[in-house]
Amino acid sequence: MRTAVITPAAGRHRHLTLQHLGLAAGSYAPDQYVVVAMDDPDLGAVLAGREPTATVVNCPVKSGNLPLARARNLGAARAVERGAELLVFLDIDCVPGEKTLERYRQVAHVAEHRRSLLCGTVSYLPPPGPYGYRLAELPTLAEPHPGRPAPAAGELRWGEDYELFWSLSFAVTADTWHTIGGFCEEYEGYGGEDTDFGQRARAAGVPLTWVGGAPAFHQHHPVSDPPVAHLRDILRNAETFHRRWGWWPMTDWLHAFADRGLAHWNPSTGRWAVGPAGDCLPSPGERSDPERTHG
Repeated sequence: MRTAVITPAAGRHRHLTLQHLGLAAGSYAPDQYVVVAMDDPDLGAVLAGREPTATVVNCPVKSGNLPLARARNLGAARAVERGAELLVFLDIDCVPGEKTLERYRQVAHVAEHRRSLLCGTVSYLPPPGPYGYRLAELPTLAEPHPGRPAPAAGELRWGEDYELFWSLSFAVTADTWHTIGGFCEEYEGYGGEDTDFGQRARAAGVPLTWVGGAPAFHQHHPVSDPPVAHLRDILRNAETFHRRWGWWPMTDWLHAFADRGLAHWNPSTGRWAVGPAGDCLPSPGERSDPERTHG
């Protein structure tokens, strides 16, 4: 099964370099490594002369907000055009385990899982030491994130809660990718596009399968909780999601913004907006995301 790894990228070149080294050290080398540069003209130099050979696809940033959904779609289109049968998506911060690609391929070969949305575990690494991370030590540095299923190596677990899907590390066959329809490109900037993709998979009748033995290791970088730097992106993308699916995503963050006076719920418009405006929030019956750490 010809396999492509697809990574959207904008900066974080050290993280991308370690991901590249992780792919080279794996038990199975991808047939394609497609890196989608979102207004990052220096990526070619970062990737040059390394194996596996990378193909850089340019994705212009038109509004100042990173078009992550469009970048993944462009990367998938290039990979499929060149014959990829299995698409493995890794965020730029994620380093695959030694057997991650081999495990995704193994599961995708099984008839009952060929149409599945395959999700491996993700472990969030502590800050690196003065000499950076060592590939061989990554599995010893952190356990899989507790907010997602973590089957043991060799095990699979059917999932029913598509809200748990995240785009840090997942795989689909090319046929399943077309069934889902890719990522919705109405989302720009941080937040929402992966939750939307999970709902598109659910609506298309694509099973969700959590895959043991396909780990990814998320390299440390500074984050804020809630992610106040992405306030406007999250409000805009949450509204897009609500319009498309009828419920609010990322409500833990939205309420955290409201607690800090950074955003408010306007009951007369039924919308979230920037800035404080009293203490009117959606009723307790509104749906809320499960615990998530992202970025």
